[in-house]
Amino acid sequence: MQDDLRNILILFTGGTIASVKTETGLRPVLDASQILSFLPDLGAHIALDSLQVCNLDSTNMTCEIWLKLAAAIERSYEKYDGFVICHGTDTMAYTAAALSYLIQNPDKPIVLTGSQQPIQMEITDAKKNLFDSILYAADRESCGITVIFDGRVIAGTRAKKIRSSSYQAFSSINFPELASMRHGKIVRYLPGKEKAGDQRSETIFYRKLNPRVFALKMIPGMNSGILGAVFAQYDCIVVESFGVGGIPDSVLDDFSRLMEGYEDGEKIIVMTTQVTYEGSSLSTYEVGKRIRERFSYLEAYDMNFEAAVAKMMWIMGLGRLSFPEIEALFYSKINYDVLLS
Repeated sequence: MQDDLRNILILFTGGTIASVKTETGLRPVLDASQILSFLPDLGAHIALDSLQVCNLDSTNMTCEIWLKLAAAIERSYEKYDGFVICHGTDTMAYTAAALSYLIQNPDKPIVLTGSQQPIQMEITDAKKNLFDSILYAADRESCGITVIFDGRVIAGTRAKKIRSSSYQAFSSINFPELASMRHGKIVRYLPGKEKAGDQRSETIFYRKLNPRVFALKMIPGMNSGILGAVFAQYDCIVVESFGVGGIPDSVLDDFSRLMEGYEDGEKIIVMTTQVTYEGSSLSTYEVGKRIRERFSYLEAYDMNFEAAVAKMMWIMGLGRLSFPEIEALFYSKINYDVLLS
């Protein structure tokens, strides 16, 4: 029946799935029609359209391309039942997080996928990942921004690449997987939109990001000399500290001095941890507690690093806000991004 037809738009950005071997290594070359030619029959109930947004190694992903992806989905949102984005794995978690803030409360599925091996190779994970993603995007219960990889359905703010070459490349960090794909079927661990019975908020599209967000990784004995240049060039600094969190004595004084030179909300510090699982808790040790005495900051808690970076790009892109306004937005839960704040 025509009423059962599900219209899916696939957006292509390049990545390993589109790559071929060259003398200088794998390079994304295949276009949308070439990639789709490798897919098995999806059945008469799924109709596919495609859009080539770019064709690059995801190492070269940018905020501008995130905005192009969001804009393309916004333009086509009423026409399609679901969306699939083919993307390189190296920065897929950042893109999934960024889209979670640029497209909030989507009542349709927006799925990111890719592969560890090119789709034209005889042994590859690309066909399964793409097939699973299309099936998930075509299901009436699916909604929200997700990453689908190796049969795992992961919330867009919780995905992290944890293996560089294995097919089990992505995990859901500090949050359960939403579902799994098994032999062409969806096994849901959290309810889909029709079974949840909740009233979803209106879908909102945002059209601006502030890329002036810097990641500063703490190392033992770190010298603080770089901080002046970082503060001059960036509006937000996401600090990857040790364990549950803290700033070493060797840099804390300069952090405090530099923060004193800016007005409320002009520069934002986000404290997170280098540890993948279980999140931060700065109130545990003296090195964490004493930061609050020196300046105001945000704490990521159980939020993924990629999500913290992307969320601050979205918040800082909204315009000049006070620290309390930024704080309220940062701790608002979007696509399961933070639970423990």
